Amino acid sequence: MWHRFVFSIIVPALLLWCPDTGVCAADQSVVRVAAATDLKFALDEMVDLFRVRHPNIKVQVTYGSSGNFYAQLSNRAPFDVFLSADVDYPHRLVREGLASTDDEFLYGVGRIVIWVPQSSSIDVEKLGMQSLLSPEVRKIAIANPRHAPYGRAAEAAMKSMGVYEQVRGRLVLGDTVLQAGQFVESGSADIGIISRSHALAPSLRGKGRFWEVPLDAYPRRVQGGVILSWAQDRSAAEAMRDFVLGKEGRAILSRFGFETPEE
Repeated sequence: MWHRFVFSIIVPALLLWCPDTGVCAADQSVVRVAAATDLKFALDEMVDLFRVRHPNIKVQVTYGSSGNFYAQLSNRAPFDVFLSADVDYPHRLVREGLASTDDEFLYGVGRIVIWVPQSSSIDVEKLGMQSLLSPEVRKIAIANPRHAPYGRAAEAAMKSMGVYEQVRGRLVLGDTVLQAGQFVESGSADIGIISRSHALAPSLRGKGRFWEVPLDAYPRRVQGGVILSWAQDRSAAEAMRDFVLGKEGRAILSRFGFETPEE
């Protein structure tokens, strides 16, 4: 009897005791975020700081292409917040009645760059878009335009700057803009058009050189998000949104090359 009594009192207490944070597991809220891969490095840093500011909220982030997430969310995939690389996807979810207009927001403007490894002989800073026509370029990595906004931006830029027809046969498509960058980094492609946020990330910074594609060469890459109507914990979802849009979140976004939507 005594052993059963001790077990029934002590074990539940241990399960609720969190010496590192002082927050009991039973007291934690969870916010599930579906995020575009161009956000990975900035958002990872934001989540670390968010946990310090909100130790009672656990953040679970899944990265992928915005188009694929839109398709999943149209079928009410189990996420609370959607951070898209194209503001049009949150717009569509609102139009379809899956989120409220009041829960939609803009968080940044992304840019694309042409990136090569440091070992490349291509003078990408001097040649710009013409670097795609260099004789040593056999494969050019971009995200898949069918469902990745940065892939559509890359395709639009190549068309507007007059090189698309000459290089289309050499394009290799990553499922996401992050995968496109990995193709170039690993040597599976010789050059790539990736997000500026990826080029500035610790994993690539110092490993390559890049040229920023002019903003007038492709549709403005306005990025937005939305809190879904089936969010399990609205207060936690709102706290995450507010952090992304707040001073600390915007400072991190800026450091990774995102401009504010008003700029």
